[in-house]
Amino acid sequence: MGKAYLILENGAVFEGQTFGYEGETVGELVFNTGMTGYLETLTDPSYYGQIVIQTFPLIGNYGVIPSDFESSSVQVKAYIVREWCQEPSNFRCEGVLDTFLQDNRIPGLYGLDTRALTRIVRESGVMNAMISKKPELTPEEWAALKSYVIRESVENTSTKAAYTLGADDPKYKVALWDFGAKENIARELQKRGCDVTVLPWSATAEEIRALSPDGVMLTNGPGDPADNKGIIAELKKLCTYNIPTFGICLGHQLLALSQGAQTKKLHYGHRGANQPVLETETGRVFVTSQNHGYAVLSDTLPETAVTSMVNCNDGTCEGVTYRNMPVFSVQFHPEACGGPLDSRWLFDKFIAMMAEVGHHAS
Repeated sequence: MGKAYLILENGAVFEGQTFGYEGETVGELVFNTGMTGYLETLTDPSYYGQIVIQTFPLIGNYGVIPSDFESSSVQVKAYIVREWCQEPSNFRCEGVLDTFLQDNRIPGLYGLDTRALTRIVRESGVMNAMISKKPELTPEEWAALKSYVIRESVENTSTKAAYTLGADDPKYKVALWDFGAKENIARELQKRGCDVTVLPWSATAEEIRALSPDGVMLTNGPGDPADNKGIIAELKKLCTYNIPTFGICLGHQLLALSQGAQTKKLHYGHRGANQPVLETETGRVFVTSQNHGYAVLSDTLPETAVTSMVNCNDGTCEGVTYRNMPVFSVQFHPEACGGPLDSRWLFDKFIAMMAEVGHHAS
């Protein structure tokens, strides 16, 4: 372990100590406010291409627990913490964070003032950053830092081939369109009696319809939703088939885009397990787990859609219900890993929708 520097696109430089993999990298700098769930954060495909700051000061205290992973590999570009725990204590622990990052070739930095660093991102907005062994960059390195863009993120995090996950007592068949899915989405469906066929990002509307699913799940994923023009076109077609559909996070954004709405990049996004969301119809507030940098613009939704949920902090769109088809979506993560369990009932709503539509179809 040695000295290294985090150099921000705005010129700020933070000196820290290395842990994990010894290496240099460039990424989009974001922060996560979760007090727990660091393993889910590290393995969440939505963080593809990003350098993550953890605002909670001590990370790694319960070690590495593979059954908590949300994908088969670490998805972040680098990991920034105030302090990492070298002696974790948990009955499920199977390793330590330092070794885990080394094995996955992910650079880590600790000993930085993560509070000051987070305030810069919060006030100036998400920006690129580089981890470097030296505090000053060459003109070529500055150019590489400033020009960095996350590209082909969905293609690089989606499954490469279709596969099926069976339920113990199957009642429904769900096509899960994988845009960089967290694994707990499929687990929540399996628990509720769904055989889940996971499909790659390149699947077509016709291929999905050919499976004769009772419902379609549109998953979370990384990057700018508007980049996925092919998926958006297929999704527009899929919506005409009136198959019950539930969209989460990126899936929520892609659904809105397929219906003519627009999305925008947020100043610093929502990443953490404490985001309050208001359900407009009932006035109920749910505490939610979130990880996204883009939002649907409510005033661009078609007349056939209604904003069903809004963020209590900034008023951004957190849910949409489509009145002309059996389709709804949310911006947050009802599968709750890691995070609160307030909104798991949305999976039950999806199950009820499949039962209702199936009853009318039979």
